[in-house]
Amino acid sequence: MYRFLNIFRNHRQVVLFLSDLLLWNLSYYLSFAIRNNNFSLSGEGTLFFTGLLLLNISFSAVFLLFRLYDKLWRYADTEDFFYAAIASLSANLVFMTGMMITGAVNPALAVHSGIFITNALMSTLFVMLFRIIYRLNKILERRNLARKAKKRLMIIGAGEGALSVLSELSKTPGNEYIPVCIVDDNKEKLHRRIAGVKVEGTTYEIPQLCEKLGIEVILFTISQISVADKKRILDTCAKTHLEVKIIPNIYNLMTSGVPITSTIRQVEVDDLLGREPVVFDTEKYGKYLIGQTVLVTGGGGSIGSELCRQIASLHPKHLIILDIYENNAYEIQQELIRKHGSDLSFEVQIASVRDKKKLEYIFQTHDIDVVFHAAAHKHVPLMETNPEEAVKNNVFGTLKLAEVADKYHVKNFVQISTDKAVNPTNVMGASKRICEMLIQMMGKKKDSRTNFVAVRFGNVLGSNGSVIPLFKEQIRTGGPVTVTHPDIIRYFMTIPEAVSLVLTAGSIAKGGEIFILDMGEPVKIKVLAENLIRLSGFKPHEDIKIEYTGLRPGEKLYEELLLNEEGITKTDNKKIYIGRPIEFNNEELFRLLKNLYYAAQRNDKSAVEQLVAEIVPTFHHATNENAELPPQEDEE
Repeated sequence: MYRFLNIFRNHRQVVLFLSDLLLWNLSYYLSFAIRNNNFSLSGEGTLFFTGLLLLNISFSAVFLLFRLYDKLWRYADTEDFFYAAIASLSANLVFMTGMMITGAVNPALAVHSGIFITNALMSTLFVMLFRIIYRLNKILERRNLARKAKKRLMIIGAGEGALSVLSELSKTPGNEYIPVCIVDDNKEKLHRRIAGVKVEGTTYEIPQLCEKLGIEVILFTISQISVADKKRILDTCAKTHLEVKIIPNIYNLMTSGVPITSTIRQVEVDDLLGREPVVFDTEKYGKYLIGQTVLVTGGGGSIGSELCRQIASLHPKHLIILDIYENNAYEIQQELIRKHGSDLSFEVQIASVRDKKKLEYIFQTHDIDVVFHAAAHKHVPLMETNPEEAVKNNVFGTLKLAEVADKYHVKNFVQISTDKAVNPTNVMGASKRICEMLIQMMGKKKDSRTNFVAVRFGNVLGSNGSVIPLFKEQIRTGGPVTVTHPDIIRYFMTIPEAVSLVLTAGSIAKGGEIFILDMGEPVKIKVLAENLIRLSGFKPHEDIKIEYTGLRPGEKLYEELLLNEEGITKTDNKKIYIGRPIEFNNEELFRLLKNLYYAAQRNDKSAVEQLVAEIVPTFHHATNENAELPPQEDEE
């Protein structure tokens, strides 16, 4: 009883009840009007008002007993509408029974039966229609709210990519985008529609169209496009200060079955490098790894893990992942298990390249054919304050590994080097230059069966500790973005490109070479930061500030890929060159290395730096003059 008396707990239920009340009375009145062929109640007022009272009592009681007002009709389904129809017909039956019991009508008279039948049909129809309209209205309200909350999307490219995106967006109403327009440079597609969305203009009109149509997000969907055109379009997008996103190769996605919208990502700096990516020619250069036992040191790091990924796809006999940091090693282990399962034979060895006994054990128990040496301390400022650790790990770790590899007749040994080894201004770079010298020295051994080579490249986009992840995190938190110097420039390459070079070098190695990648034009870090800010939807120097912090210890304004004494020799790969080896005295190098070893073991930082400078004559610490900053200005 208490529940019955408290059925109307909110205004929505009251509105629904009053609407039903109006519809019951309207249907009853129209039933009389249809029977009399006019809307006059003359002569039958008593019968009409008696029936009206009984109708309202009957319908109210039945609808309340059926608890129709407890339902959320905005979410009603077919079963709910069927339930409402049964309630209406039941109410009509109660109404008719009440009229007969009270003697108000004679059911035997066809005229009275006609009123009951017409009222039953009409009242049920009205009740159902009202609820259908009510539900549709709520759906439209939700859609309008959703549309208002969605980001207005411009799609670049009126091809298969755009069609796939639009198709998937239409199938997922809960997505965060509302397609507004498409742009394409094909004149034949202008002003046509794809899935209802109009091609409004060309890529040259992007800034004007964004302003005119209130665009909030730009999505790049073109796969088959030259690097120069892609860079031009993305540079144009950057001028809008809107968030720009991109879809990877659309054709690969369409064949993989992965939802297109799930692959939408932010534009990365490697999309703006302005040169064709270096791709490893598996058919030409990958055969030397098929059926071989391969060791990757530092296998859990940025370069090492990508080496493992690409080597795994080349069907090695066995892959050994060596790393001192178990978390990284575990991650690549699980990734390879998920991707290759039992098709790949591999193992993880937790060890340091400083531990010669462990290295001996690994080489004794495995017939290793190829070694990729990626393990190293690489953080420049940290190695400036810990030079002895740079020497212990980078120099003597490499020497121990190379000696063991030579002892067990490994076919190819590939050392990962860096452009910081050229005219080094920091201990890390100098230690890597010593590693190159060791590789050259080992490559000269007449009795060695191993081809020792080094691979030198610049900064790797997205690697652990690199500038790009730092910039992204700073942008995500609202800035400021920190750049060491407004004039600092760097060569950049992607992780897959770096690994392509390493794998290619291993295939063409003859011993003692330093391979160098043609990395295109160097990139100004300030410009890189500004583009990342723009493509994240912000204005540099306004929404996100850029602060210049000064060059870090050991850092220089620009990196080089060649020493002055080195020349270059072409290879059959137009992107890879060989630096001419610089001659040095092996006996003198061994003498200095012995002294360096003992200085490092004593943790004598000063002695370590002096000996490193003696071994690497081109090593000179960066001066404070190099780090002076001009006055900071907000610039566009």
